[in-house]
Amino acid sequence: EATIDGRVLRIGHAAYVAQLVGGLPVPSVDTASSPSTTLYLGEKGAWLARFYISDALRPDALAAINALKKLGCTVSLLSGDDPVVAQSIAKQLGIEDAAGRESPQTKLARVAALQAAGRVVCMVGDGVNDAPVLAHAQVSVAMGEGTELARTQADCVLLGQQLLVLPAAIRLSRSASRTIRENLWWAIVYNAIALPVAMCGFLTPWLAGIGMSFSSLWVVLNSLRLQRVKIRD
Repeated sequence: EATIDGRVLRIGHAAYVAQLVGGLPVPSVDTASSPSTTLYLGEKGAWLARFYISDALRPDALAAINALKKLGCTVSLLSGDDPVVAQSIAKQLGIEDAAGRESPQTKLARVAALQAAGRVVCMVGDGVNDAPVLAHAQVSVAMGEGTELARTQADCVLLGQQLLVLPAAIRLSRSASRTIRENLWWAIVYNAIALPVAMCGFLTPWLAGIGMSFSSLWVVLNSLRLQRVKIRD
């Protein structure tokens, strides 16, 4: 909303602008042929303009969604755009759970409900409206070209344009977690065997040194396998 030369003007969704316009009916619009978000400009007693806003999907969006599904992830789309637009995008990407006209409060409520059900939520967003949810999710990713507020609230920032790095990051993190568990179990087993043997005097210092060096070398080599993790299908 702004005041220009004494005229109070509003631009935004129809319901918001209608509060200023008054009792005049909202001009009808047909976006069935090409779904887009419709914004209006108005002042008291008059509708002045109508704008159609739409976005093109990223080239690798569908591939990224399919890769996430193969990893067992459930993908949801929470958009502040018109519900028709959100459903159209979701249909193109094969996303079953999609909702439009979502506010920061409703997005946060949806994420909180998933977390209460025991789900681990990774939120990807780029706008001011996404900042509260990015801060609340267990893992949050902000787009590099997004707002500064979104970037400051996220755990990490996607600097490039490729969405396929998201499933790649999940694959790598799962492999890293598995490697950490393997290294911990190796340390537990090694020490459970070596310490009693050493305490009984059956292990000389030079053998103990070799054994410890071998244990450390095994852990390092096992960790280096992460460099060979397949991050793309």
